[in-house]
Amino acid sequence: MNRFVFADANKCIGCRTCEIACAISHQENNTGTLDSTECFVPRLQLVKNVNVSTPVMCRQCDDAPCAQVCPNNAIVHEDGHIKVIQSRCIGCKTCVIACPYGAMNVVTEMVEEDNGHGALFKRKVPRSRALKCDLCAHQAGGPECVRVCPTGAISIINPDELKQSSQDKREAAALSALAINL
Repeated sequence: MNRFVFADANKCIGCRTCEIACAISHQENNTGTLDSTECFVPRLQLVKNVNVSTPVMCRQCDDAPCAQVCPNNAIVHEDGHIKVIQSRCIGCKTCVIACPYGAMNVVTEMVEEDNGHGALFKRKVPRSRALKCDLCAHQAGGPECVRVCPTGAISIINPDELKQSSQDKREAAALSALAINL
């Protein structure tokens, strides 16, 4: 079982701190600031309306529908989480359709392509890539969204914690049923 990030909608205030921290954490130049809108590419999205505000992110599914449909095997289970191998991704968006949570995104950027004839002939071409929560595997402290959430609405759930929570709920249900029958 994979660990994953969980957001408690009852605690979320919709401040978007998690989105900003995620975008900054995943910047290629790692400046620690958002210099332009092109730099703002969070791997989670805040859903905010009259009834609810909560970040939606990858649930690190054990059966990973996104990985099952990827034609290039760019989405793999590795290092205890589901990750995208960017060098294999062709930006086909099949993973976006397969994800039951809407946690996959495909972004397109203009990148310089070297055609082998030197700097004089470089041109900008579109490059698409799939993005999703990677549990901030690039940093030792874990997911940045968990660290910065001001209300503690976002937490990392480990398999052992999930098993214990389920066991606690079963015991509470059994005790509740016993109390009703007495």
